[in-house]
Amino acid sequence: MAEVFHTYEQRVAQDGRDFVARACGREADDGRWEGWLELLPADGTPVLRTERETVQPNRTDLEYWAGGLGRAYLEGALRRALEPREPVRQPPPGEPAYSGPAPSPARPNGPILDPFELHEKYGASRLRDRLRALDPPHLAAIARGHRLVDERSADLERLSADELVERIVAAVEAGGEAERSVPAGTA
Repeated sequence: MAEVFHTYEQRVAQDGRDFVARACGREADDGRWEGWLELLPADGTPVLRTERETVQPNRTDLEYWAGGLGRAYLEGALRRALEPREPVRQPPPGEPAYSGPAPSPARPNGPILDPFELHEKYGASRLRDRLRALDPPHLAAIARGHRLVDERSADLERLSADELVERIVAAVEAGGEAERSVPAGTA
């Protein structure tokens, strides 16, 4: 059964509309916990949701993920959720509008966060924490999208989430701002 894990005090806005974000989750069929975000428009229009944002080994780790999302992450989630989706009525307070995350494509379209920005603001330890909240396809998209790996030499799909996290952090620390590039597909 889906439940709300965290409702964020700060509002996020897009196109003049304000949204309240909340992290929702449920236990998946394999026993792990998956999380997604719902964005409730202040104007009462249909609730938006993201695709699955994270998979965690247990409920406690999902609660930790839900409590640690910052404004930049929520703004990115809003942009992703604004893609045309099937609308749903506003649910009663404290109940998720959906029973699960939005369906996801086989592979993410692009990076969902900027590892350089997170490293600059919070350092390597916090960057690692944020990256560990993501699943391997999103980590691979970040590594590719920010050109942190050589596409010809890296078979990212074979790496574990921990290996991907360490490669991203190492590449960000090695490159710093001097080597920072615009994410592929966004220029």
